[in-house]
Amino acid sequence: MAIQIQTQFQNYKLSEDILEALRLLGYDRPTRIQQDVIPAMLAGKNIVAKAPTGSGKTAAFAIPICENIVWEENAPQALVLEPTRELAEQVKDEMFRIGRKKRLKVPALFGGFPIDKQIQTLRQKSHIVVGTPGRVADHLRRESLRLDKVVYAVIDEADLMLDMGFADEVNEILALLGEGCKISLFSATLKPEIQELADTYIRDAALIMQEQDESKENAITQRLYEADRDSKYETFCQVLKLENPGSCIIFCGTKEMVNVLFQKLRRDRIFCGMLHGDMEQRERLKTVDAFRRGGFRFLIATDVAARGIDFEGITHVINYDFPTGRETYVHRIGRTGRNGRSGTAVSLVCEEDRRMLRMVESYTEQELPVTVCPDVSPEEEQLFWKTQRKRAAGKPQKGDALNEGILRLSIGGGRKSKLRPGDIVGTICSIEGVAEEDIGIIDIRDSMSYVEIRNNKGTLVLECLQTKPIKGKVRKVRKGRL
Repeated sequence: MAIQIQTQFQNYKLSEDILEALRLLGYDRPTRIQQDVIPAMLAGKNIVAKAPTGSGKTAAFAIPICENIVWEENAPQALVLEPTRELAEQVKDEMFRIGRKKRLKVPALFGGFPIDKQIQTLRQKSHIVVGTPGRVADHLRRESLRLDKVVYAVIDEADLMLDMGFADEVNEILALLGEGCKISLFSATLKPEIQELADTYIRDAALIMQEQDESKENAITQRLYEADRDSKYETFCQVLKLENPGSCIIFCGTKEMVNVLFQKLRRDRIFCGMLHGDMEQRERLKTVDAFRRGGFRFLIATDVAARGIDFEGITHVINYDFPTGRETYVHRIGRTGRNGRSGTAVSLVCEEDRRMLRMVESYTEQELPVTVCPDVSPEEEQLFWKTQRKRAAGKPQKGDALNEGILRLSIGGGRKSKLRPGDIVGTICSIEGVAEEDIGIIDIRDSMSYVEIRNNKGTLVLECLQTKPIKGKVRKVRKGRL
């Protein structure tokens, strides 16, 4: 199977570093969007692509970008714009993993974190920058980010980006790109304002149009239950016990409702997490990471989690509040039934939701009958609570295989003690049996520095640095977390 996997992507004449990363990430064969986008971007074309959620478009632009990045260049060579902080973090992680074997550095720029620390990060070698339009525009005005070396720019989830009011920032950023920069735009829809943006900045673009695969639609079982507003929570609890989801996103219409439902479930000893825009950024990222790792089974969220954020193995989506838009319904239920798996989407429908339901039926060209939620049997009730008492099994993390043979070291000393990457490289390369290619990503911070040692030579370097001085001083060197 491994040979077949490699052969599929070898058709694009990718380097061994990228092919090896794809193999370790479990990419078995290119998806339809990847088959269209990868060769076009490798050939130097601009792209305008309409593609549904879950189609694999992140890898579609990440693979050719990572392939063509020149490691020796210190300034950013690619810029990827994302509408939300969570998406920026997710895409940053995926591009980092695909470029892992090439030692590519991929900083993320978004609000909720001190801009001064981001400025310090950008002063170091950075190959690909991923960020939200507001924070990227802020860095451009401060001149902490320059675009003169950027040869690839990506506008991802363009329709959501404009819906969120980022049109001015996007235009400001695109106007600063060099004439030779290749621009790719990805969107779930090509509304007139998206087309206008593309016509203004993306010349002679290859137009790629992909609709939702029927097999994807058939992979999602949709159930709709009548709900009375006064007893909606009770009906919802029935659904949870009947379905007993392994991993579930529960959508609410407002931040206030997310908080209310979270408190009610915790009061009833049903462990869950929540995600909405009023949460502190660190808490939001922590919640996303915990849910990905299997720390809890139920995530209550607003539509901030409906677009683009990729959670592996979601068995169920529950619309506690029926969506207020036709496309939103499709995006929400598309969180399950991904990558060849089946999934279940359950929606609670109140009387005032009927009009929107008819619009969803017309939009999706399918009938969605609403039924009465069945009663919960004693056996189903018992099984649900038995499952609740079990500690959630930790999920294997995407990219863990890429870390094999790599040890991250923390070194006492950073910018304040005038420590530079060259000082660290010089000292480590003076160790017998260690060469420059054994050194991975170096991150210099105010009082600490971090360096990755590759090719199973981390233990040797760790032992030697206990007594070997770096820039004239023996420093505290310990194992760090990857």
